[in-house]
Amino acid sequence: MKVFTQSVNFNADIELIELVEAKVLALTKFHDKIVDAEVFLKVQKTSSKENKITEVKLNIPGSELIVKRDTKTFEEGINLAVDSLKRQLKRSKEKQRDSLIS
Repeated sequence: MKVFTQSVNFNADIELIELVEAKVLALTKFHDKIVDAEVFLKVQKTSSKENKITEVKLNIPGSELIVKRDTKTFEEGINLAVDSLKRQLKRSKEKQRDSLIS
């Protein structure tokens, strides 16, 4: 699986990009047919502390899974997004299994 990471309004350091890729690549344990992932890390120029937006889009055969999280840090955002995607991938895989059995 390929992971495309884009940082908007800032330059992401290599450690953040490596963390994002490691977390997203770990999702292959839950669904073996993930085509690719697009990760957008954005900083909003607001007075709010939760100005970091993490958006992850997974392409799987037949659909896309998209999760967006507003958090104080990108690390927290990627963890929350990956947890949510794990649940969605499990649900998607169960639906596939059920449709094959029917």
